[in-house]
Amino acid sequence: MIRELIRRIAIGLLAGAVLATGASVFVLALAFALYALAEPYVGRAGAASIVAGGAAVFIALVAGILFLAARPNKAKTPATVAGSIGERAVSFFREKPVVAISAALGAGFLAVRNPKYLGAVIRSFVEGREPPRPRK
Repeated sequence: MIRELIRRIAIGLLAGAVLATGASVFVLALAFALYALAEPYVGRAGAASIVAGGAAVFIALVAGILFLAARPNKAKTPATVAGSIGERAVSFFREKPVVAISAALGAGFLAVRNPKYLGAVIRSFVEGREPPRPRK
């Protein structure tokens, strides 16, 4: 199970690297094409400034899209989870998988380095906090 998870993560990282490399080659080729198109009309310096302006517009466009995609959706706020420790743990893993994986890795490294701290780490997950009070 762990081996399959590691394999999937590695394949995902590799696919992301291949996609990023292909996208950078594509953007670089577009920049060269824009430079070659603009150079006969405005000279070398003008063509370079047009390419820089095009890159700035492209960066602003991508940043705007990412900004809109990163906004949290207020309609989908999760309700507070009450119940057993298992239900709370499953809810936590579903809501914040990266934090849960990071905490699990940290607890594992801590347990390997000093096993007596493992109990404190387990207690921190089990005890939890009180749910926040609703605002009036």
